[in-house]
Amino acid sequence: MARFVYRMQNVLNIKQKTEGQIKMEFASAQSELNRQLDILDEYIRRKENYLIEAEELRKAESLQLQDILDNQYATAQMDVMIASQSRVVKKQEDVVEKIRIRLSRAIQERKMQETLRDRAYAEYIEEEKQAEFKEVDQRTSFTYTQRQRDEKS
Repeated sequence: MARFVYRMQNVLNIKQKTEGQIKMEFASAQSELNRQLDILDEYIRRKENYLIEAEELRKAESLQLQDILDNQYATAQMDVMIASQSRVVKKQEDVVEKIRIRLSRAIQERKMQETLRDRAYAEYIEEEKQAEFKEVDQRTSFTYTQRQRDEKS
């Protein structure tokens, strides 16, 4: 039996490599997004701590005006930093989404090539079966003809 050779195997190999590269790119972008989200969470946590501190400063027996003003300034700065970091997170989410779309297309193209390869292999198997059937049929006919001649002799 001859060996099956998919004539578009090079295309399939390229699709697989491309998919692998995009997967790595996606993992990297997702990792960066997680890092940016961690930074945002840290900013939010720090703002919450400033708000708790502000509450304590206002409840103190003796009000310390400078500490209260510093706390208000720090809280306002955290608001600015949170807004800025939220924009960074949004941009990174957009990057991740674009790469995810590219990845899904690459996966779809690879699967399409694999399906074509599977169909080609099924056709090859069918052709091999037909060739084997034809060969068996020819042998049977030859053997039958030989027996007929031997019986007549």
